[in-house]
Amino acid sequence: MARKGTQAEKINSKVLEMLKSNPGGYKWSELIRAVEAQYPEIAFNTITGGTYDFLKKSKEIYKVAKGLYRHTTYRSEDEQEEEESETERITEEAFYQPFADWLVNESEDCTKAMPLGGNKFRDKWGTPDIIGVRESSRSDIVKFPTEIVSAELKTDTRDLITAFGQACAYKLFSHKSYIVVPESSSQDDVSRLDALCQIFGIGLVLFNNEKPDDPMFEIRVRPKKHEPDMFYVNKNLKVIEKDLF
Repeated sequence: MARKGTQAEKINSKVLEMLKSNPGGYKWSELIRAVEAQYPEIAFNTITGGTYDFLKKSKEIYKVAKGLYRHTTYRSEDEQEEEESETERITEEAFYQPFADWLVNESEDCTKAMPLGGNKFRDKWGTPDIIGVRESSRSDIVKFPTEIVSAELKTDTRDLITAFGQACAYKLFSHKSYIVVPESSSQDDVSRLDALCQIFGIGLVLFNNEKPDDPMFEIRVRPKKHEPDMFYVNKNLKVIEKDLF
């Protein structure tokens, strides 16, 4: 028998059901995986965006700690929600997959792209939020070399200088590098980033950081292809080889 209800209702119902059943709460990633497993027909972007909206707006749910949510039934008096910066981190994660899809379907810089983030490379020089690969297809008459594309995405307009530095560092192992920032950033910051990106050959993309389900990515500066250091290309990609290739 078909499961009734709108996609938003299905997502909200599953998230609430899980949190009500577990006093310890659930992490963001656990909720996403559970909803995706129960409703494979719902697009991943819709699940992440819908879950984010519900967790943010529902009065029955509160944040216990970094990325951890609990039903208010289990809330003790001394518990307080974490500061806004943690909400911004959650928001950032919600945009990783949409931008990975944009790299494949819109810019066509990649034949495959995926969210990464965290400290996957275990390197103080940083791990891209999104990484992708562009490879020739079997049907191509003339084959081209494999290209690696990396991106740093920020939802907090206070972190733009840091984001630019990270995007520069990714050129060490990427043929193309992007910085993705909110369209609500100050005009002065966007103008400076525009100029710097053109100088350093980094792609600049603006987006709506309030709508995970419809970010409206808009390219401001196209990245320039360059040859990275193959030692670092192989060193980092070895970590994610099975997922990316």
